[in-house]
Amino acid sequence: MIKWMYDWTLSMAEHPRALWALAFVAFIESSFFPIPPDLLLIPLILAAPTRAYSIALVAMLASVAGGVFGYLIGAFAFEAIGQPILATLGKVDSMAEFNTNFNAYGLWAVLVAGVTPFPFKVITIMSGWTAMPFGVFLASAIAARSLRFFAVAALLYFFGSSIRNFIERRLGLVFMLFAIILIAGFFAIRLI
Repeated sequence: MIKWMYDWTLSMAEHPRALWALAFVAFIESSFFPIPPDLLLIPLILAAPTRAYSIALVAMLASVAGGVFGYLIGAFAFEAIGQPILATLGKVDSMAEFNTNFNAYGLWAVLVAGVTPFPFKVITIMSGWTAMPFGVFLASAIAARSLRFFAVAALLYFFGSSIRNFIERRLGLVFMLFAIILIAGFFAIRLI
């Protein structure tokens, strides 16, 4: 099933309405779809580098809208929809512990999940389920998804296809290391 979704997502990059497909994939990836929108984002930007930032904007807006949908699933339909999605992702066992700690560091969770390979949909659903303040969720989702998609757009704009392998294989790791350093710095400042 995942292979089919992966192949379908890749095939949409050549579709005449590829930008709409990117918006659709970015939206559903933030709430339940397992394939990242980068599979469409990268070829679209490589095909039209002068439109890199407008393509990234579409991905960011659709992803944040999908994140809001995920938040609403968590807030209003967790038992019926959210819990089965998280069960499919193997996250059911950690939900109770996660709930007790989430809102204390929820802003950081949304920021980290929004830029790293961690499934963003898990955080969007959990944000709604734990009743994270919506304004905090929305602001951190916008910041995280902007950073992720505009960083990819900038790299592709300036370096073209030569940077593609780095983005596909290592950009998630770079973002994760950045997030760890950022969080460690935050805690170091609080201790001083």
